[in-house]
Amino acid sequence: MQKRFCIIALFFSAYLISHFAFAGAQQEEPLSNSVKSLMQQSVSDRAVPKLFFSNEVEAQKWLDTMSERLKKRMPDQSLREDFLRTVHYEATRAGLDPQLVLGLIQVESGFKKYAVSSVGARGFMQVMPFWVNSIGSPEHDLFHLRLNLRYGCTILRHYLDIEHGDLYRALGRYNGSLGQPQYPNAVLGVWRRYWSYAH
Repeated sequence: MQKRFCIIALFFSAYLISHFAFAGAQQEEPLSNSVKSLMQQSVSDRAVPKLFFSNEVEAQKWLDTMSERLKKRMPDQSLREDFLRTVHYEATRAGLDPQLVLGLIQVESGFKKYAVSSVGARGFMQVMPFWVNSIGSPEHDLFHLRLNLRYGCTILRHYLDIEHGDLYRALGRYNGSLGQPQYPNAVLGVWRRYWSYAH
């Protein structure tokens, strides 16, 4: 009976993760001038998205694999591939694993471009609007694909640096739930289950 209950609980947890997004709520904190300057430079970079692989064959293999996994959530192939190229580019330039970022997006917004949380976090990576005032420009639209991913990856990198590389704590900060296990466990679980990729 207890074993059956555990199986049902695990199934229900997986269902919740796959059907409901954790609402992001990064906390506004004072930034030193040097950190603020670095983050401003990062979000203002206008480089063209590209895949960082040793050769075109490896790049295409990654794109095909991830595209197949994402097909049910994003049926339009052109939009899906543009999204994946942008995720890969923005994650890599921030020193993050692109598959981790895909896991975070699945948990944060369920891959919904126009998702808005109850506290106002926006877009794929559920970025809080205060970041636009802090490190961006007034015209920045957090529903714009590249800007949302750029902000999100820059913010997660910032939290990783604060936490000296501790991904678990950085994810807690990203979601505004530092010290609570649910969100980091959800992101890490989705990353390993659905998005892990061996070159």
